[in-house]
Amino acid sequence: MQAYGWPGNVRELQNVIERAVILSEGDIFSVDETWLKRQTPQSAGPTVALNKALHRQEKEMIEAALAESAGRVSGPGGAATKLGIPRPTLDAKIKRLGINKYRFKVHQSN
Repeated sequence: MQAYGWPGNVRELQNVIERAVILSEGDIFSVDETWLKRQTPQSAGPTVALNKALHRQEKEMIEAALAESAGRVSGPGGAATKLGIPRPTLDAKIKRLGINKYRFKVHQSN
């Protein structure tokens, strides 16, 4: 127990001692070494994959709304209204996702 670094400090030590006392069957308590080993954090793979999928879907939805509204962000026919979110929120999302809203503008010829 002395060689262990106790990253959780006093609380971790207290928890190990309480566990040993509860599980002891006699006058002497012992500590199982597995109680002292820190669990390695789980891979962030699924979380990262989910975040990427959500960002991709969000980007696709915003681009579709911009295409339907001919690049217009605000107003009754704007992408923000179609998506049901405030214009400033949509502007922030467009910037964060790196969407070029001008490519959806319809150029009318005279």
